[in-house]
Amino acid sequence: MIRVFLSSVMKKFSFLFLLGLFACTKNTSPKIIILISANAEWKVVKSVFSNENYQPTPWGEYFQVEIESSKGKTPVIFFQEGCGKTAAAGATQFAIDKWNPEYFINLGTCGGFEGKINRYDIVLVNKTIIYDIKEAMGDSKEAIDDYTTPIDLSWIKVDASDSVIQNLLVSADRDLVPEEIAALEKDYNAIAGDWESGSIAYTCKRNNKKVVILRGVTDLVTLTGGEAYGNNQLFESGTEVVMKKLIRQLPHWLDKF
Repeated sequence: MIRVFLSSVMKKFSFLFLLGLFACTKNTSPKIIILISANAEWKVVKSVFSNENYQPTPWGEYFQVEIESSKGKTPVIFFQEGCGKTAAAGATQFAIDKWNPEYFINLGTCGGFEGKINRYDIVLVNKTIIYDIKEAMGDSKEAIDDYTTPIDLSWIKVDASDSVIQNLLVSADRDLVPEEIAALEKDYNAIAGDWESGSIAYTCKRNNKKVVILRGVTDLVTLTGGEAYGNNQLFESGTEVVMKKLIRQLPHWLDKF
């Protein structure tokens, strides 16, 4: 009789223990993932958050940290995806499958069109266009349209104090080509371009995930050349300015969630 009673108690204890463990596990993943792409961008993140517990993934490193804002401390995960469209798409899907967050924030860099935007300006992206698609058997525009992703920002209040430019971003697996600037302006009303945002936005939309993409201009490109082309130091110094600016502004954006 005592043995039966103890067995019953142990079963109930085990069930309650597992239930508590499940509840703890369920709440350990933050609802916000901060996506970082290029190595130069991640380098700045690591300089700011130098004492965190960095963990490896098949794509890049990540760490969890609490960001202090006026609403209190918000747990987030900073996740290094890697450079380019392929890494951005694969790593974003990986993050969705691993953490299933409610929101993504992509902090990163972009190149600006001289005369349309200034160095260190921040673009809040409302649409991405993957434009480096060349269709030889049909209409490239149709394929480009398929990979164009409007970003719903209606759920987040944006005002003048945010100091951002709401605009689309053209995205490709290459730096901006000076000879293409005029066409990008004419065809898309583009003012800046990057490598990863198109894939990030596309993957988030496919998974019904809310995403905020904030990209800062590190350098400017004209019809005849780019100021950082052949001058990597200018890009790296611009990246440091932009990324530190975005990290400083992060609490302000978290207050909107």
